[in-house]
Amino acid sequence: MTDRQATPAFRHSPERELIPAAMLRAMAGLVIAALALATFAVLTGREPEGQPPAAPIAAERVLILEGLGAKAVRVRTPDGEVVADLAHGGFVTVVQNALGYERAKHGIPADQPVRLVAYENGRLAIHDPETGWSAELGNFGDANRAAFERLMQD
Repeated sequence: MTDRQATPAFRHSPERELIPAAMLRAMAGLVIAALALATFAVLTGREPEGQPPAAPIAAERVLILEGLGAKAVRVRTPDGEVVADLAHGGFVTVVQNALGYERAKHGIPADQPVRLVAYENGRLAIHDPETGWSAELGNFGDANRAAFERLMQD
């Protein structure tokens, strides 16, 4: 076996593997444009666009979402009254898991209460006063919203 057969020749030179200069300029342009837009928005005091509309609170309930495994969740009031014991909590479990994850990031115990808030304009949201985390429950579909509406009524 000769040296030539032991080391295969490259089909492409290393220069061909580099990112084209035009592509690098385009990527740099996108970064600069994004920074310019964000700077303009901050300097001119532009209000954020993706915020839900403000409205007065129509109803509020303080609840504790207690995870009981991968799919189960118990919902209770701060004084211990069980509102719902869901073996397959569905969306309520998803929200409880997200809340638990956020609280774990901040080192806050998972058994702290949250606020379930219905607004006069029809919005329904859950707010965690401990971390500032919140979720607009109407954005996840009517069936998922209904799961929390039932908890508001119990």
